[in-house]
Amino acid sequence: MASKRIQKELLDLQRDPPSSCSAGPVGDNLFYWQATIMGPSDSPYAGGVFSVMIHFPPDYPFKPPKVSFKTKVYHPNVNSNGSICLDILKEQWSPALTISKVLLSISSLLTDPNPDDPLVPEIAHVYKTQRAHYNETARAWTLKYAML
Repeated sequence: MASKRIQKELLDLQRDPPSSCSAGPVGDNLFYWQATIMGPSDSPYAGGVFSVMIHFPPDYPFKPPKVSFKTKVYHPNVNSNGSICLDILKEQWSPALTISKVLLSISSLLTDPNPDDPLVPEIAHVYKTQRAHYNETARAWTLKYAML
């Protein structure tokens, strides 16, 4: 069941890729993908290319995929291990969601962080109290880690 669904999502992604994202299996393991998210132009991540790993559980789509950044990113909802705090990857997951929608949600999280549900409270604090400093640091990290 899971592999059929993953195969279908892969075909859909190839036919109609979401803007600024791409994804596909690593080697021939259908349950382990690598994705790329381009830094949104209206964010301090603009111009960056962010690598994301996706691991599908055997009971996908009834359980959410595990998604994490491989590229270091300065963000209140992404920790140093690359873990992402995003409701649709946890309690708001629905089998109706697709990897395409997940990637678009992560992309929009880059533009619009959620400092009220942070994974890194210190960065959330900077975001809320010193936005210019936050943008500067996020931009510096993007230049250092996400430029090809």
